[in-house]
Amino acid sequence: MKKIFWASDSTVQTNKVFTYPQTGIGQMLYLYLKDDVTVVNRARNGRSTKSFIDQGRLARIEEEIGEGDFLFIQFGHNDEKIDDPARYTEPFSTFMENLETYICVAHAHGAYPVLITPLERRCFVDEKHLGNGDHSEYVAAIKQTAEKNKVPLIDLYSMSRAALKQAGEEKSRAWYMNFDKGLYDNYPDGKDDNTHLRYEGAVMYAGLIAKGLEELGGVYGALLTSAEEEAEK
Repeated sequence: MKKIFWASDSTVQTNKVFTYPQTGIGQMLYLYLKDDVTVVNRARNGRSTKSFIDQGRLARIEEEIGEGDFLFIQFGHNDEKIDDPARYTEPFSTFMENLETYICVAHAHGAYPVLITPLERRCFVDEKHLGNGDHSEYVAAIKQTAEKNKVPLIDLYSMSRAALKQAGEEKSRAWYMNFDKGLYDNYPDGKDDNTHLRYEGAVMYAGLIAKGLEELGGVYGALLTSAEEEAEK
């Protein structure tokens, strides 16, 4: 059985009832995968490339990952937090160095690393137009790291910006944890949350990851199920 290990943050993590209705991309990726592919989602709220390593989370993946497995690496949101030395990384130095550490872990165990650019926030300035967002330097750094290390890249950042622009400000609300305060007692400040996802958004953005895997082809495209396969079960 093939395994996809995911190293990332809250946009990807698997959520329990305590953060409902927040839903991560990694939580919903199984919808697009063959039955013999398992997602081992190690993504966790608030982690950066630095804190994920410092807290032993990459070491845990290293203990479990094996030949023929996959390591999906998606960071940026928390690496940007310049006022937090426990998480902040410089985009074109420590951030890239950390990404290469993840890549080395995958290669050392015969696994396939995949770099994924961060999901865009819902940063509309009007009904149809997005602001510049916060990720641009980190996106550029991820692309440079992928090219330097000859590692496959899925550009979720660009795909998510395109999806947001097409949907517009109002429709895209259904994807993010942006709802009237008090709607969910355990998530009282949702109205201002344009980063974390609800079920609909997680399913949609997981679909963009699947699209990226299909475009990569080969062993990456082979992870995906199809309507024909599902109908034959």
